[in-house]
Amino acid sequence: MAYKFEQLDVWERALDYIDQIHEIADELPKRERYNLGDQMTRAANSIALNIAV
Repeated sequence: MAYKFEQLDVWERALDYIDQIHEIADELPKRERYNLGDQMTRAANSIALNIAV
């Protein structure tokens, strides 16, 4: 069963953005990966989740 938001271009772009942010966060220095990397990935995930609501 597909939800209406899954057909939105902006939601698909948000999913692509999440992938890009995860790649960037993985390249951060180890000491920043758990602080800045975690904050970046949570913010990117929040975009897609807010579209879905």
